Amino acid sequence: MSRSILKLLTTLMLFVGLAYNGHALAASKTEIDIEVSAALKRFKNDVPTADEYIKISKGMLVFPSIFKAGFGIGGEYGEGALMINGKTVEYYSTAAASIGFQLGAQSKTVILMFVDKNALAKFRKSDGWEAGVDGSVALVEIGAATTFDTSTVKDPIIAFVFNNKGLMYNLSLEGSKYTKINR
Repeated sequence: MSRSILKLLTTLMLFVGLAYNGHALAASKTEIDIEVSAALKRFKNDVPTADEYIKISKGMLVFPSIFKAGFGIGGEYGEGALMINGKTVEYYSTAAASIGFQLGAQSKTVILMFVDKNALAKFRKSDGWEAGVDGSVALVEIGAATTFDTSTVKDPIIAFVFNNKGLMYNLSLEGSKYTKINR
């Protein structure tokens, strides 16, 4: 086994261990708030119509950094905040596991915009909400959808994925579970 594969496996095992021991990755309210603010600033800089999306949203779930790693078996974890009317109302974590063709690691920023108040209410009442199961999410990659604008919004939830660092095949929110955390 080559050293690079051994290093990747070791890193993946460490990541999976940390992801399941949530206390090791837990950020404080202040840390999450600072990172959420920076993520929204990047969103506004990268998306010319960001302010329009923010105006139509009933709430925004912002994950500044979701780390994903995989080598056949993969996992991801991140922490963020739900904002309503520009104020943080709750904190959430997201986690997912996957099996299949995947190799590498990446960090991504994800913003879920609830443009339907019923979808937001259902999300907030859930005890662990799963994308694709508990709600349909329209995925928009920054730079990939130049014609997507607020007048074409039909889905109750829109997800923006951007600021990718690293190389990862398999970009999806399906199976990602979102759970309220106490901070």
